[in-house]
Amino acid sequence: MIKRVIPLMFLLSILISSGQELNSPQLSQYLADNPFVLSPSYAGIGDHIKIRINGLAQWVGIKDAPRTQSFAGDMRLGEKSGVGLFLYNDSNGYTKQKGARLSFAHHLTLDRYEDEFLSFGLSYNFNQFRIDIEKFTDAGFDPGVTNDRATDNHNFDIGVLYRKNNFYLSVNASNLINKDINLFDPIYEPNTLRNFYLYTGYRYKQSKASNLEIEPSMLYKLFESDGRSEADLNLKFRWYDFQDYYYAGLSYRFLNDQIGKPHYVAPLVGLKKNNFYFGYSYQIILNEILGYSTGTHVITIGVDLFQGISNCRCTY
Repeated sequence: MIKRVIPLMFLLSILISSGQELNSPQLSQYLADNPFVLSPSYAGIGDHIKIRINGLAQWVGIKDAPRTQSFAGDMRLGEKSGVGLFLYNDSNGYTKQKGARLSFAHHLTLDRYEDEFLSFGLSYNFNQFRIDIEKFTDAGFDPGVTNDRATDNHNFDIGVLYRKNNFYLSVNASNLINKDINLFDPIYEPNTLRNFYLYTGYRYKQSKASNLEIEPSMLYKLFESDGRSEADLNLKFRWYDFQDYYYAGLSYRFLNDQIGKPHYVAPLVGLKKNNFYFGYSYQIILNEILGYSTGTHVITIGVDLFQGISNCRCTY
């Protein structure tokens, strides 16, 4: 049994590396009307205070599988700026981390008649990463490993967002500063945490009177530490009832050198009714983990408060 568990846990540690490297795991929660979790440049877009709470239960059926809870809130600050706050708590086996991200964004109107806007964002990140050394002896590991191993890290993100009518393109760089690895393994532990995101899409309606909107989008991620890159291909359908809407869609994630071997395929459903929001995604695993778990639950609950706090066109 141990011979089967050790390779599995090694594989799990590889697949979750991007999530536990001083970041909240980036799965499909950004598709639940919550792109602020990707980039600070989205802070303050919207004529209301936007609050989103996310819960992730990864690899259902596997003991001590990763669990993540997060809070995202952003709001307008004056007519051309916005601020946001992101909090998260993440546990993965013998490691735990929690952190906060405070963001500021400034939005410029390039052409008010063509709805062309350019936004710049900056985030300060604080992360506390901890290894539960006290659990090592219970699991039969080296009893000579003692003392608690934890570190606090400070970092920054920057982002740029371009919008014109229904098209959007966002470029983001996260964790600009290398991390402190002195408490861990300075030889094998990577200290370069910079990740680069490109997120783009288009919201298409056949006519202004149509209640159906189709939104294809793509998220490309590059991890500087090992040169890996992965992508999400997404497709959402929204059905509008005045300002309320319902949506369904699909997300397909893969390593860019293995397009035909996806990590997962994730059906998406959700709705916005009055000022309340709900989104759900179940990520169907299609790699080696399939023999131990069928997927991951992602739930988003949200509320939009004080609608109408800004009338500037760049809030929409």
